[in-house]
Amino acid sequence: MEIRRLGVITSGGDCGGLNAVIKGAALAAQEHGATLHVIPNGYAGLYNLVDFDELVELTPRRIDAVSASLAGSEAGHSRVKISKISDPNKYERIQAGLRKFDLDGLVISGGDDTGSVIVDLAEHGVRCIHAPKTMDLDLQTYSVGADSTISRIADMARDLRTTGRTHNRVMVLEVFGRNAGHTAFRGGIGAEADAILIPEIPVDFDLLYEHMKQRYFDRITNSDVRAGTYLILVAEGMTDATGHEIVDDTAEVDAFGHKRLAGAAKYVCNKLTRRLTDDPDVRLRMIDAGVFVEGIYEIPEIRSVTSGHLVRCGRSSAFDVNFGLEVGAAAVNLLARGMSGVTVVDVRDGYIRYMKTADAIEHRPVDLDQVSFHEHLGTCFGRPPGDWKARFTEIDHPPHRHL
Repeated sequence: MEIRRLGVITSGGDCGGLNAVIKGAALAAQEHGATLHVIPNGYAGLYNLVDFDELVELTPRRIDAVSASLAGSEAGHSRVKISKISDPNKYERIQAGLRKFDLDGLVISGGDDTGSVIVDLAEHGVRCIHAPKTMDLDLQTYSVGADSTISRIADMARDLRTTGRTHNRVMVLEVFGRNAGHTAFRGGIGAEADAILIPEIPVDFDLLYEHMKQRYFDRITNSDVRAGTYLILVAEGMTDATGHEIVDDTAEVDAFGHKRLAGAAKYVCNKLTRRLTDDPDVRLRMIDAGVFVEGIYEIPEIRSVTSGHLVRCGRSSAFDVNFGLEVGAAAVNLLARGMSGVTVVDVRDGYIRYMKTADAIEHRPVDLDQVSFHEHLGTCFGRPPGDWKARFTEIDHPPHRHL
């Protein structure tokens, strides 16, 4: 199918690799003799497209000014669910905007919420291809942004060890992860965290406390300068054994019906501090460590840090630049083939691989067998270590495996 003019949209949360998607799509459009145009500010821009006077064309000079290694998106974002817009003529309005600028199709990069809108748009006759993007890594495909975010989390967590050890503090780092704990899991393993708390596993705080107490005091006792720390990574969507989710009840839900999560790290701090205070053995351990001061320094201090948007910004990892360029370009090639409503999986072995977007956005939780593997290496996940037994198999052709 001939393509002449295409639009590009980025939507949902920002992260690393998005500018690489945009750049890859623009370069592929040039190869096809087509032009690529920025529809700014996500689906809000798409809905209001009919009112725009002009769109920015990603000419060779303009795209050369975009750094694929910068995180964030040159196209901008918004959290808008098209089906929730009250306008009964919203789809006709979108189609009118596409006709106004003579756009043959859209490259759209985003996660599961964005993907659900892609399914909706495709069913209403809008030609669009999904370039998977979410740092949460919870799609069925690898998603641009995950490697960048995991690397930044690991760097931040490693850095926290220095201040933790200097003050003999327990450090709790909260990271994104509403329903899936991939970034906390992989970032925590990368930083050699002592404990990792993820939404897939309700936390037994008594078990976590005993793990923390033993490892923390062992480190101080075995140190020639009486120094030690304990590092916990917690995903914002963590729950306790009762299923309690930590949310900001004062905030309204977003366009996709999600409550704002808030305070998981502080919640963990409070739970562990209460146990330290109530445990008479802690006083003795502090005295043995030579750090006890009556009324002033009787229990170890626990501090929380929230990584927030720092894990979204800055630089993209080399892996995400590679993947972003490839899926952006692949999306244009799929549009040129006449495809719509599909998600790029990857480009390898000479093929552009894709799948239906409705299937790609199905939720993928952390593999609990992988968790059990690391539990037996000493990392605490707030539960008794799962059953894990080594099994062995020989394969003929190594699969390409993402995180």
